Amino acid sequence: MDDAAIKPRYRIKAGRSFPLALKAEGEPHAGPWMLPISGGWLPAEVGNSINWWQNGYSVVGPSSQSAMVEACVSAYAQTVAMLPGDHWRLNSKNGRDRITNSALARILRHPNEYQSISDFMLNASRSLYLQGNCYALALRNSRYEIDELHLMDPWLSYPRLASTGDVFYQLLGNDIVDKRLGPEPLIVPQRDVLHIRLHTVRQRYPVPLIGESPIVSVYGDIGVGSAIAAQQLKFYLNEARPSAVLSTDLQLDKDQVQALRDRWNEQAKGLHQGGTPILTAGLKVQPWSQGSKDAATADMLKLTNEHIALAFRIPLQVLGLGGNNLSSTELLMSSWYSTGLGFALNHIEEAIGFLFNLKGQPDEYVEFDTEALLRSALKDRIEALARGVQGGIFAPNEARQREGLDSVEFGDEPRVQQQVVPLSAAEGIPSAPAAPSAPPAAAAGADANKPPPSEKGDRDAIQREVRNLFACADRIGRRRITA
Repeated sequence: MDDAAIKPRYRIKAGRSFPLALKAEGEPHAGPWMLPISGGWLPAEVGNSINWWQNGYSVVGPSSQSAMVEACVSAYAQTVAMLPGDHWRLNSKNGRDRITNSALARILRHPNEYQSISDFMLNASRSLYLQGNCYALALRNSRYEIDELHLMDPWLSYPRLASTGDVFYQLLGNDIVDKRLGPEPLIVPQRDVLHIRLHTVRQRYPVPLIGESPIVSVYGDIGVGSAIAAQQLKFYLNEARPSAVLSTDLQLDKDQVQALRDRWNEQAKGLHQGGTPILTAGLKVQPWSQGSKDAATADMLKLTNEHIALAFRIPLQVLGLGGNNLSSTELLMSSWYSTGLGFALNHIEEAIGFLFNLKGQPDEYVEFDTEALLRSALKDRIEALARGVQGGIFAPNEARQREGLDSVEFGDEPRVQQQVVPLSAAEGIPSAPAAPSAPPAAAAGADANKPPPSEKGDRDAIQREVRNLFACADRIGRRRITA
């Protein structure tokens, strides 16, 4: 089908149409090749030979071919889905305010009428890491605000370049949208499409806007794992490996061997399973140990799993593999957040901000709250909030609100200890009075009959001076804060 035969059914605001520039039908390009119907991939090495299927190559499925790939993709998708997102804007005090009445805030709560935000982000993240791209159609209301987001099939949707350089998207694969707008592919301008994509390999795709999944880099490991699993399955179904053998130094004929086998089965199989066989004539039971070949196969499978986790940048501890050398859940999540998870969240946030024309950090942006990852770490969370309150970072009510507790009286202002004052305020603190000089001898002789001052009176005077100093420092600090 040529470009002239494609009639865009999407209304463009400016009233103009642009011819789309496509690769000619049958024009070759480098692999890997996506298979929209089967939902898989053909590796790039397939193009090296005509009879590629005879060389051991096969279609690589998106996730069903490898449990490790499914675990990595699910870890990202389920983690992103559990994090609530908010629309933030910089205020005049260099703080930030949560915006709750914007179109973005409404989308982050209800993207459409048939999906929750958790369902939407779960499937969007899966599309991103399985196919390298996530497409969502944005429908606007009468005020030209984005009112709905609808996920589209990443296998059937892709970007297209017009001859003028403008970017359009051909979208297809959402049954609900197809029922409303028709089954033909939609040609939609870039401003009305949420496109989250991973890195682009320019040599493999005709349009430099198509992302590539990490699965592409582990095709070899997936193939090795699938081959080992298939071979082992056939082996275990066809083998006759016993759990133990009977051995003796005596020479036994065929009838004696069969008689011993029958007597053993009478005591160890069927209704007599678990019985106690009695061995005579020097018979010994030797368990059948695992061969070195099986151990090498297990090591190879372990190595392929490590390669897949490395490509997805996920610590093995998150997937439940390997020993956990981290002391808390917070450190484990921080380790993942500093690598793959932090990039995934920031990448999705920036794509959503680009669709809604946000200014970006720190002025206006989208942020997913990662504190939800530490809901189970009660001790670590409470200790962090307590230190924040004691250090004057949080007000008591702010810490209580993070835990879903009600505000208390006099809890809206941060607090610090009284002796914590700015260094510049130390100049205004009056110095301690000088010690009185010794009385002259005559006066000493005249007052010789008076009792000496008590130690208790001296301590009281010193305490009064200290309280006066603290009160003065507190007044100076308050005046500076008010100013």
